[in-house]
Amino acid sequence: MRLECDGQERPPHVEFRILGPVQVRVDGAAVPVDGAKQRTVLAALLLSGGRVLSDDRLSELLWGPTPPPTRTAQLYTYVSRLRKRCGPWLCTERRGSGYAMDVGDARYDWDEFRRLAEQGRTALAAHHYATAADRLTAALALWRGPALSDVTGRLAETELPRLEEARIAAVQNRIEAELALGRHAQSVPELTRLVAEHPLRESLRYQLMTALYRCDRQADALAVYERGRRALRDELGVDPGAALRRLHRELIAGELTGPAAAPRAFTPAVGSGSGGGTGSGAAPPPADIWAGLVPAMLPPDIADFTGRHQPLAELRAALDDPRGTGGIVLTGAPGTGTSALAVHAAHRCRQAFPHGRLYADLRAEDGTPKDPSDVLGWFLRALGVGPHDLPAALDERAQLYRSRLAGRRALVVLDNAVEDRQVRPLLAVGDGCRTLVTSHSPLTSVEGVRLVRLDPLDAAEARGLLAAVAGTERVAAEPEAADRIVERCDGLPLALRICAARLAAQPQWRLDHLANRLAPVERLLGELSLGSLSVRAALRRSHIRLAADARHAFRALAHRYAAAFTARDAAAELRWSEASAEDALDSLTTARLLELSARGDRLEYRFRSLVRQFAREQDAAEPELTGFPGPALVA
Repeated sequence: MRLECDGQERPPHVEFRILGPVQVRVDGAAVPVDGAKQRTVLAALLLSGGRVLSDDRLSELLWGPTPPPTRTAQLYTYVSRLRKRCGPWLCTERRGSGYAMDVGDARYDWDEFRRLAEQGRTALAAHHYATAADRLTAALALWRGPALSDVTGRLAETELPRLEEARIAAVQNRIEAELALGRHAQSVPELTRLVAEHPLRESLRYQLMTALYRCDRQADALAVYERGRRALRDELGVDPGAALRRLHRELIAGELTGPAAAPRAFTPAVGSGSGGGTGSGAAPPPADIWAGLVPAMLPPDIADFTGRHQPLAELRAALDDPRGTGGIVLTGAPGTGTSALAVHAAHRCRQAFPHGRLYADLRAEDGTPKDPSDVLGWFLRALGVGPHDLPAALDERAQLYRSRLAGRRALVVLDNAVEDRQVRPLLAVGDGCRTLVTSHSPLTSVEGVRLVRLDPLDAAEARGLLAAVAGTERVAAEPEAADRIVERCDGLPLALRICAARLAAQPQWRLDHLANRLAPVERLLGELSLGSLSVRAALRRSHIRLAADARHAFRALAHRYAAAFTARDAAAELRWSEASAEDALDSLTTARLLELSARGDRLEYRFRSLVRQFAREQDAAEPELTGFPGPALVA
């Protein structure tokens, strides 16, 4: 489509909008993008920034943990409609097992917002207040209401927090510039509303107190501080941060400086955190939030943790060993509860580490590995390093991290490690420090680590977990039904906890009712899902990282073998060379989707029943692998 203008052809003006209802506009006219799922696909691909978005991720954003059997065909339909309706202005390509989108020269409001907001932030840091206010006002004008307001709830839950955080950071920076320009009276109404909406965000409260004071409303400013102090105490059990306390003292003493005539140290907001943040021309670096604190970053312990006596004793012995150095890797199949056991063991040993307990989940929500440089940044901040003192290079951050931990007794828990390159820079060294890593992969390539393997629960431990959550008397009253539930859960603590939680939420259910719901094999994985807990999602995170030949072998062999088999059996079934079959089997055992055992001098492989059912579902999810020949086809 090209338009005539004074006898000359010109390209149309194309806009993609997500900062409000999702829209595509060409020369001001809306292009119809009908249906929440259609808009979700468009918005998700736009937000991926040109990176490949896998079918699994798109499926989860559209349907959650229980996609329909036709999900691949439906995804193809949604993308085809986008290609048809958006014509030449949008390049959407199939790459591997996902899609990537390129908007070309089209205007994209999220990109434009970030560009203008960054220009404003840079101008603010350089004390160019008028320029900063103009740029940030232009950035915020791109918002047409709540972002992603007409997509699926799953996409909104995933992406809206970071978009909204970026918007609030831009608002704070704009107000900061306006306060520096002496526009405090105009800022008070907006700040009053923002503080009411975000009562725990100290940086906004700082700005409101400053604006009120400059309007000769000292008493009102002090009242704002007192309301904030009570809110923080009641909600979080903490006192205001150092910046807010210092401002409070300055207000009482009448020592607060005026607008930009006498600028003081300032750090523009960058959209992370809701606490100490920046204040109006006087906020200290965010590292003050951690000043004097001992890092206590562990997630809450599980009050009804049950069983695992032997691996728990092994972990505690390794963590308490005064001669121990290096790391401990706790490895198990998806759903075996490695994270829960690691956190429980860390809490049981916390008194042995008085200088801090650091924690990080090394796996992003989509299953990809987090950058160890980012994790080092979080840890160094918690250890008292200011944001302006953080080195840029990974090696420098690792050296500073080790130096900070030298001579301390600290515990570092690295949860859900995806690969060895994440772990090496984060290993805490020294006589007093321990590092506990959880991973589905054994990470044996990391030097000096001690391996603790976690197997599925035996029948007695599984019944104990079911009783701990659902109720001892209830389980004892229906022992046969309890055994059927335990059998269908395959010894996986994740599956058992989901079943127990469903029983606890439905006190009118008999155990026999739940056991009957679990009986049909085609319903099994759908039943083993509750809120954010999902056996299918746990298996998918391991499956998605497999190469295409390993995924094909996974499906073909899980269909064929309900009992044990050998590498030679696998090679014959796949019609591959035995060496190629062994490579695929190694990938599956490393991902803990396949169990390996030795019987004499014979190695045997076996799929657990829940894994076999997940493999059956992949026929609908990945039809392109049907008939996949593999790396070495045998004639």
